[in-house]
Amino acid sequence: MRDSTAVDRLPVPVTAFGPLHLLAVRVHVLANTGRCREAIAAADAYAVLAAATGDTRTLLFLLQGKLYANLEMGRLAEAAALGERLLRHQRASGSVLGEAKALCDLARVHVLSGHDIDGMHHLARAGVLLDRSTFDGDRRRSALCSFAEAATTAEMYETAAATYEQLSDASPAFRLVHAGTLLYWGLRLGHVGRTGESAARLRRSAELTRQHLEETGPHSGDAGTTAMLALALAKLGDVLPAEKLARDAITPLRAGENHQYARLAHLALGVSLRARGQLAEARRELVAARELCGYGARPDEPLIIRFEMAQTAREIDDSQSSRDLFEAVESQVRELWRLRLHRLAMLRQARQREELETARMRAEREIMRDPLTGLGNRRRFDAVLRRIDTGRIAPPLALLLIDLDHFKAVNDAYSHIAGDHALREVAAILRAHCRAQDVPVRYAGDEFVVFLHGDAVAGREVAERIRAAVARADILAGVRLTVSVGLAAMAPGMSADTLFRAADERLYAAKWSGRNAIAS
Repeated sequence: MRDSTAVDRLPVPVTAFGPLHLLAVRVHVLANTGRCREAIAAADAYAVLAAATGDTRTLLFLLQGKLYANLEMGRLAEAAALGERLLRHQRASGSVLGEAKALCDLARVHVLSGHDIDGMHHLARAGVLLDRSTFDGDRRRSALCSFAEAATTAEMYETAAATYEQLSDASPAFRLVHAGTLLYWGLRLGHVGRTGESAARLRRSAELTRQHLEETGPHSGDAGTTAMLALALAKLGDVLPAEKLARDAITPLRAGENHQYARLAHLALGVSLRARGQLAEARRELVAARELCGYGARPDEPLIIRFEMAQTAREIDDSQSSRDLFEAVESQVRELWRLRLHRLAMLRQARQREELETARMRAEREIMRDPLTGLGNRRRFDAVLRRIDTGRIAPPLALLLIDLDHFKAVNDAYSHIAGDHALREVAAILRAHCRAQDVPVRYAGDEFVVFLHGDAVAGREVAERIRAAVARADILAGVRLTVSVGLAAMAPGMSADTLFRAADERLYAAKWSGRNAIAS
């Protein structure tokens, strides 16, 4: 016999993610470790399972993992198509943070494809959405990471560093990513002759990496952080400790196929050796760094290594051809720096446009909002009717016309203050039973309208839930409030006026049938 005092437990723990979330995590791990073809194959296979079980959260996460895998493989057209799909899904779900993250990922694809205008537009829109979201948690941090990654891809170090610093304040785990951004920013500043600013960024990067190494201990085996510190010190002129750190890091990094940090270690060693006059050995290390660029280098890394190689070549052989080569590389570096500054200006302009558009839409929403209930008002109702007549809203669409029964008697007996309270409570019930794409409106007085995206069957189900919720709600003490509902489904070619008249006729039928009823 079952113990009545036992606590019921679900067979699996409930999380904010879908039940198949771990499958999507595996896809992301495969993509992040360079096993991109496996990631794509796994994502396709797992998507079938997620679709069969209705796990939409995991489906979106799988789509994202597949996007990252295609991005790592340089398949930008495929990544862009996946990004657009992901963006449509997130917008339909009404997730502000989900939309912001999808916009950031798509911005990254556009920048890599050379479509800077589209990239900056998406990034600006994402920034506005992130500022608008007050939710603080893993999802927000994930969206901010994507924002910073897109800014890094566009070489907008200022934007990326500010974002990573914000993330570092929330979690020390982001400190190293912030240090890495400062490191690359410092390198690029030095290459365009802004030595003071370069040194400031490099010192801050070294400070953050030292802090991490001190906290993790001397035997932590964190060769990647050691490589970052070595490169910052080498460029700051502290070459002897930089050389030792770089030599210590190279072997474990290459053995572990940690190509990104191995590149940094070879670069640090090359710069240190060049400063000590060991030019042939320095060139060998820089060539090793360049060869490792074939394993998923950042967009700015080949340029940084090329500059250091050209500078080394000029010191090895100060011939006219070596000077010409260095001048050509330096000219390219400065031109790409100007392009980077142009992107920053584009982002600022796009952000201003987005903020103006957001302000305009906010003002428009206020004009179309009923101040008592917070629902749409008569202006919003008329706007939806115009969209129906201009073909911007097509079937399936159901219109619910809802009227509070005997509401005048409630006002007369209990005061208009009580009546206003009742209207607000009914409006809350309507909102609770509407999805993001549905439009609830206070049409006039005690009459409400819901434009519901669905057919007559869906409309009837929602209408019944609303009727039942109002009937059982304790809105006014000692008063049983009810509603009558008229339902009409839109047919192809039907005008908005015809649709409304059909719902109005059925509302009267519901009232004549005794109220607290639905007529369809």
